[in-house]
Amino acid sequence: MRLGLMLGYAGRKIELPVELVQEADRLGVYAVWTAEAYGSDAVSPLAWLGAQTQNIKLGTAIMQMPGRTPANAAMTAMTLNQLSGSRFLMGLGLSGPQVVEGWHGVSYARPLTRTREYVEVVRQIFARNEPLTYDGKLYQIPYQGEDATGLGKPLKSTLSAQPDIPIYLAAIGPKNVELTAEIADGWLPIFFSPDKYDAVYKEQVEAGFAKANPGKGYHNFDIAPTVSVVINDNLDVAYNMLRPFLALYVGGMGAKGKNFYNDLARRYGYEQAAEEIQDLYLSGDKGGAMSKVPAALIDEVALVGSRARVKDRLQLWLDSPITTLNMTVFDVDTLRIMVELLAETA
Repeated sequence: MRLGLMLGYAGRKIELPVELVQEADRLGVYAVWTAEAYGSDAVSPLAWLGAQTQNIKLGTAIMQMPGRTPANAAMTAMTLNQLSGSRFLMGLGLSGPQVVEGWHGVSYARPLTRTREYVEVVRQIFARNEPLTYDGKLYQIPYQGEDATGLGKPLKSTLSAQPDIPIYLAAIGPKNVELTAEIADGWLPIFFSPDKYDAVYKEQVEAGFAKANPGKGYHNFDIAPTVSVVINDNLDVAYNMLRPFLALYVGGMGAKGKNFYNDLARRYGYEQAAEEIQDLYLSGDKGGAMSKVPAALIDEVALVGSRARVKDRLQLWLDSPITTLNMTVFDVDTLRIMVELLAETA
């Protein structure tokens, strides 16, 4: 298992932890990942960081597919990959219906079809074997709609591409996880529980492998979850640092009945807590929602506590099929400790 560094997206102001990323680069951390929601984008901060690092891979976790045409996303990937010396990792995802329809102004319908077609188009562009044509259910290239001018011309990228730029997909639901294992090079799960892998994910991942080209399996598929790490001798303090984040996602990221993170908490066995967190959060009682986040759920999806406790619990992740642990850390000391702990448990 190797370590990555997850930065996420900005709030009101972008303040990139450049020194933290440079230290991760120096320590041999595999990748740094940036994200986007409906404020800062994932690409601009990554380009900024790429110019100030040497070896660390540069990943988007994620670029929102509904917000970009496949060709635009491929252009971005090829450009960053060339500028960085082949360090780019293309993480894609659907986001959710509230953002897709409420922010990007496009339909969220047929998410699995969109994902499959999007990845197929991007891979064709990377390959540069011939001018791009695609006749899908959602994407037709050149465009053939009723309002088409008829002047669309199949094109091939003028930029030489690396045909095997890795494509990662963010996925939570069973069908999306299966599709990810089938068509992607890696998977970016959030709130991943190594203890629940066999019960919640294994069947879907292996079904995806079975549908893929021969030879697809755990050995060439990067399972790369985001894992918050808080090292503090006071366990209650460590738990409370993560409760706002979990309450936001389980309670507020999506409408009632259409919150993928809430659904995941229920699949992990926290049905009552998930319902209480969501009800409180959506009613405006964010503090109450945070108080209902179980410590057990935090331990399922994060690494918290003293250095010794984190080292002990790290073994659960090492014993799981994940290959990259993308840490969310709050300081350089925690980053250094995690690098040390991984070396000690190797």
